[in-house]
Amino acid sequence: MIDNSLNTDLFSPTQMGAIQLANRIVMAPVTRSRMADDGVPNELHATYYAQRASAGLIIAEATNISAQGRGYAMTPGIWSEEQVAGWKKVTDAVHAAGGKIISQLWHVGRFSSVELQPDGAAPVAPSAIKAEGTTYTNNGRVDVSMPRALETSEIAGIIEQYKHAAENAKRAGFDGVEVHSANSYLLDQFLRDSTNHRTDQYGGSIENRTRLTLEVTEAVAAIWGSDRVGIRLSPVTPDAGNTPPDSNVMATYGYLIQQLNRFDLAYLHFVEGATATSRTVPEGVDLDALSAQFEGAFIGNNNYDLEMAVERRAQGKIDAVAFGRLFISNPDLVERLRRGAELTLAPRESYYGGGAKGYTDWPTAHY
Repeated sequence: MIDNSLNTDLFSPTQMGAIQLANRIVMAPVTRSRMADDGVPNELHATYYAQRASAGLIIAEATNISAQGRGYAMTPGIWSEEQVAGWKKVTDAVHAAGGKIISQLWHVGRFSSVELQPDGAAPVAPSAIKAEGTTYTNNGRVDVSMPRALETSEIAGIIEQYKHAAENAKRAGFDGVEVHSANSYLLDQFLRDSTNHRTDQYGGSIENRTRLTLEVTEAVAAIWGSDRVGIRLSPVTPDAGNTPPDSNVMATYGYLIQQLNRFDLAYLHFVEGATATSRTVPEGVDLDALSAQFEGAFIGNNNYDLEMAVERRAQGKIDAVAFGRLFISNPDLVERLRRGAELTLAPRESYYGGGAKGYTDWPTAHY
């Protein structure tokens, strides 16, 4: 057991851009698949997030920016008025409990099914390259569908979807937004040469492949102010079908991070390794060297325990640490970590789907 009381500032207040955090423990976006088809949060979701409001910052579960952006059943949206009203219940509950919460803006791109798309349309992607793997629909798991390549003329409409979602997040009472440019979803699909074979200004060179992420970030920052915008990157995380990362991770993401610096964002949220799987990285990739190029606050994420977080914070490699799965079954995770209390590990069957069971019924510890 670590005596954290004296040797770390993880439990001390900090600031990321304009967002004041009570501590440096962040709740990562964790998909829980407890939404109806309309993607509207309700009182159950408000209770869930409010229970975890002692996190320095909550990054709400990945939230679809449009009906087209949806790739999984039972996930939330933020494009409709009903969804905005539902999220307002959540943000009000979190704020009443003393917490801060931001919205992660999500478009899955090619990782979807015609069963989930409006009018049964093909999912959209930078290039017409089918992903491997399955997604879940109301009819169970199905193979992801063949996507179609976005026309150059359609890209402005994608940016408009992000802008609309960012405006809705502001009306819903969030404290900021995170651009989801990770985990092999749409923006990440544009970044990687394994999934982007375009020949227009959004494909080919590193400058072109990073263009959409930078344009989306700039558009969202114009709505929120850059000091309330973060971005999530996962340079080496494969998708469900193990599509390889970019052929030159250091050059592509190094260029992207250097360009992001001009926005003076609130933070960079980095998946160190393969999301929820491993911290192993391919030969020739140095994620610490990449993250060190970012000039703002840095949130480390992926299979952290407290010891690793304390060590990497002491080394100056992270400004804050994000925990995902541990927040599922430990609503008071910050206090448990601070006191060195025992942690509860949620069984995997509780992660997705269902109602309150395995969602809002986890007890706090007795200290």
